[in-house]
Amino acid sequence: MRESAQDRSATLTNFPRERRLGIMFLPLSLVLILAFIGSIAFGSVSIPLASVLRVLSGFHIDTESWRVILLDFRVPKALTAVMAGAALGVGGLQMQTLFRNPLADPFILGISSGASLGVAIAVLAVGSVGTSLLLPNMGFLQGLGVTLAASVGASVAFAFVVLVSQKVRHLVTLLVLGLMLGYTTGAIVSILVYFSIPERVQTFLNWTFGSFGGVTWNQMRILAPVVILGLMISQACAKPLNGLLLGEDYARSMGLDVRHARMWVMGSTSLLAGAITAFCGPIVFLGVAVPHLARSLFNTADHIVLLPAVMMLGGSMALILDLVAQMPGGSFTLPLNAVTSLVGAPIVIWVVLRNRNFRSDLAT
Repeated sequence: MRESAQDRSATLTNFPRERRLGIMFLPLSLVLILAFIGSIAFGSVSIPLASVLRVLSGFHIDTESWRVILLDFRVPKALTAVMAGAALGVGGLQMQTLFRNPLADPFILGISSGASLGVAIAVLAVGSVGTSLLLPNMGFLQGLGVTLAASVGASVAFAFVVLVSQKVRHLVTLLVLGLMLGYTTGAIVSILVYFSIPERVQTFLNWTFGSFGGVTWNQMRILAPVVILGLMISQACAKPLNGLLLGEDYARSMGLDVRHARMWVMGSTSLLAGAITAFCGPIVFLGVAVPHLARSLFNTADHIVLLPAVMMLGGSMALILDLVAQMPGGSFTLPLNAVTSLVGAPIVIWVVLRNRNFRSDLAT
């Protein structure tokens, strides 16, 4: 009888929180669905919403060109945006928790810098034509020269981080080394840009602008499994991340293998950031802004709640920002990174002004 009374008490205690979280996740799911449909429906070519819904439902439409635009271009682009927003948001959340730095992002370890160096070498040193020679006669991998170069660069940067992390004990040292890696690779890229011809420089700059539209269905067969694996690892790190909120010394006293947890967190973030950077370019600000917005909306620092919230919120924001960058009905597309910065910066400013104890929010 005593156990059943305790169970009822626990149920009554937890019910309001579960109900509140359910209420919050429901509109977030609706926003994600509407943003996904809007991203597919709107573009330079006007397609009726009824035709969009018929194609998404698997029905046939008479206008073949509309079907090709929707299935071969807009749907892969929308899926890429969802994965990119979720991956960068989760990566940013993990880095902000690991380094206890509210301005940390997925690229703080130098992963983006390594990817940029790989692309710079492939495009500026070898040439944009030479990048297609990186993958000769490899079926559906054909044409992934820039992506391969970015992947190799990100992998080398991650390998460097892994080796260094085994030698250092303090995260501040690792953070400084990551920043120095970024400065070093940035300097090399600047030298390559300085000595390159304008055509190659323009190709490299186009990649740095960021885009969700360059991923085909064949490339999705590589991107999607990598992102899903990274998100699964991140979800498995939810409890260790909650332990790291209280500091590494306290986490050790609770029995957490801090070095092991740190490696898994950095590994999943590197996997997510490296994959998105390779296929979409260095997408900025989503990794910084989305975690803060999720914390503000859910008023919690529990990663069991924050991780799925950040995935959904990041996917929704990526879709909406990409829709803004497309300028539906217009004849031009704005640089995606310009739009993410213009929207992301006010969000961070709003969070800072709204929360006076900004730094302590990570451990609330």
